[in-house]
Amino acid sequence: MKYLLMILLMCGAAHAEALAVAAESLPDSPSAHHFVYSPFWTPQSNLEFGILAGLVAADAITTQRGLDKGLREANPVMRPFVTRGAAGEAAGSALGFGAAMGTVYLLHRTHHYKAERITMRLFVAGESAFVANNIALIR
Repeated sequence: MKYLLMILLMCGAAHAEALAVAAESLPDSPSAHHFVYSPFWTPQSNLEFGILAGLVAADAITTQRGLDKGLREANPVMRPFVTRGAAGEAAGSALGFGAAMGTVYLLHRTHHYKAERITMRLFVAGESAFVANNIALIR
């Protein structure tokens, strides 16, 4: 008798919980509202990548002019590329631009939109500094 009473009380408690849960509406899961689709190619990103491409080209030109004047490449990773002339410089610049673009795209795909914008602007600022340094050394 004792066990029958315990089973009936447990069933009643479980039924009461089911009714309480059904009466309240549960909120939507946070994941449904957290990730909003954001396109990668926006006018802002097009402009930033265009500026970066122009700065990479300016860096390549000023680096080759500096090498013609007897200066040497300071970046040990790029040094093997730039000493091969314009073709090597183009290959090195393409690799650097692709790495920057890939990093920004990876941040976008992992939904780190703020880090994506900051990283892109840091790439532009860094490349601007390289070009300004090259111009200052050439003069």
